[in-house]
Amino acid sequence: MPKICLLTPAPPGSTNGNRATAERWSRLLGEAGYTVDITSRTPARDSDGLIALHATRSADAIAHWSTTTDKPLIVVLTGTDVYHYQHEQPEVFAHSLRVADALVGLHGLIHRDIPEDAHGKLHIIWQSASPLRLHQPVTVPWRVVVVGHLRDEKDPLRAARAVRNLPLDSRIEVVQLGKAHTAEWAKQAEAEMARNPNYRWLGECDAATTARWMASAQAMVISSVMEGGANVVSEACAMGLPVIASKIPGNTGLLGEDYPALFPPGNTEALRQLLRKGETHPSWMQELRDLCWQIGQEKFRPETEQAALVRLLTDLGLPPA
Repeated sequence: MPKICLLTPAPPGSTNGNRATAERWSRLLGEAGYTVDITSRTPARDSDGLIALHATRSADAIAHWSTTTDKPLIVVLTGTDVYHYQHEQPEVFAHSLRVADALVGLHGLIHRDIPEDAHGKLHIIWQSASPLRLHQPVTVPWRVVVVGHLRDEKDPLRAARAVRNLPLDSRIEVVQLGKAHTAEWAKQAEAEMARNPNYRWLGECDAATTARWMASAQAMVISSVMEGGANVVSEACAMGLPVIASKIPGNTGLLGEDYPALFPPGNTEALRQLLRKGETHPSWMQELRDLCWQIGQEKFRPETEQAALVRLLTDLGLPPA
């Protein structure tokens, strides 16, 4: 039975997206006939192949693996890799791409943002999600959820700002779930709650609590300015929860460039208009709901993700047992 090492910089217990991806892939590969070891440190020497999440933060382990073994090396490109570290640490990023036997992107437009000479190694694997709860939105208030840690890349308070000073007939409520990465972000969220009766920040929540809030919402906003392909989009689509998203490659690479509920990143007024349209046009929201459900069924099913992982490993000489 082939042994695969999954390397993620996120330690055990972390709610970081890279850790969630590693744990989901471990389960899917285990079901397919692999033995999987997740580590945030040094890859096990007896592993038959290495899947390293994060080309830059895992760069030391990637470099060591590439110089001490000829076993397959897969590097997974994250949002911060492609949209931040590629420019801040270009030599480190480029080296990881160069020594990898295969690269994995998590959204369909990532090829536009990496060097052309790496395209031949690139494989797209859609992150999957199983619907944890049936989507049963409340009608009053008209609830919007924002799911994700409060950090710069997420532009986390954009939805809160979009629902300041709403018209008296509006019933929009924004509920935000996620840990503040800094004390300053926590301070800003608390200050927003104090001034904005249409906004609540609940802090970090477990998966079951998050699923309940998502199931009760009319829509989910993902306002990031930088994304590698957020799994929360897959989770929303899997339950038929409409997504309103910033128009960045990490979102349009999942939802489609012609998706009808996109707004320019950082544009509070454009987001506000989409939220008001959703609240006042139920037929449009139903169209979004149907579209997200369709996208989820076409792209984000666990068996689709599992098959893509197995196909990639098999192509590299590591078929399942």
